Amino acid sequence: MTTDPIKEALHRLPYGFYSITSRHGDEVNAMVGNWLTQVSFTPRLIMFALAKKAYTHGVVEAGGVFAVNFFNRGDQESMMPFTKARARRPDKMDTAQWTPGPETGCPILAGAAAYVECRVHQLVDVGGDHDLLVGEVVGAGILKPGGEGTTLMLRDVGFSYAG
Repeated sequence: MTTDPIKEALHRLPYGFYSITSRHGDEVNAMVGNWLTQVSFTPRLIMFALAKKAYTHGVVEAGGVFAVNFFNRGDQESMMPFTKARARRPDKMDTAQWTPGPETGCPILAGAAAYVECRVHQLVDVGGDHDLLVGEVVGAGILKPGGEGTTLMLRDVGFSYAG
């Protein structure tokens, strides 16, 4: 029995595990995240909860673009270098293998199964420790066909995220 039933209940939410990449001029970054969903069909909008203190927040705010890299189960090793914050691993992009996305120039990471590129539609301060980053999807690519239903989930790597 837990002393915090709210936290225990929130741990039951299923989360994907993605890499969010960003670009502003020559500055690029990649981080991992899991609070992502599509919020509109027309236009195609996705929403990501982005920590206000994340290095990526500043890059996205300045550059106005980001990409989401989707990985298949079993490909988590390709993402693990991006689990460390920029402050703890400032050189992580120096050794990363990536190509610039055709629409935004944001990094498309080696090993990704698919990606979407977005232009910032809105950055909403909801009053907590995360902002809601709404992006209009302007491009996408499937790098490993046939991966429906195999998207890497947070639990696949032994992580959980609830507060």
